[in-house]
Amino acid sequence: MTERRIIFIGKKPLHAYVRAVVMAMESGDRNLELVARGATIGRAVDVAEICRRRNGIIAQGLPEKVVIGELTCESEVIPTDEGRDRTVSVLRIQLDGHGDVPAQEEE
Repeated sequence: MTERRIIFIGKKPLHAYVRAVVMAMESGDRNLELVARGATIGRAVDVAEICRRRNGIIAQGLPEKVVIGELTCESEVIPTDEGRDRTVSVLRIQLDGHGDVPAQEEE
């Protein structure tokens, strides 16, 4: 199994994570994993779908085909500042890019 580059999804705007996927695939990492915890899970799903559909100006720099692979849902226990443990849901989404990345146009 090849090593996957991990992109953690947080609270930045969607386009920041789509751009991170584009940049990773342009640099040759075609096997990625989006990881989101708790409230950011919905954002990770949106990023994966935008990339799969190659929707929008930023996503046009992706390979010809982006496939959503395995989805993994799990839980992690995170200690809080109060000394208690908190259980948080974690979603992992695998993205695989197939085909050529479009050539960069000179401006």
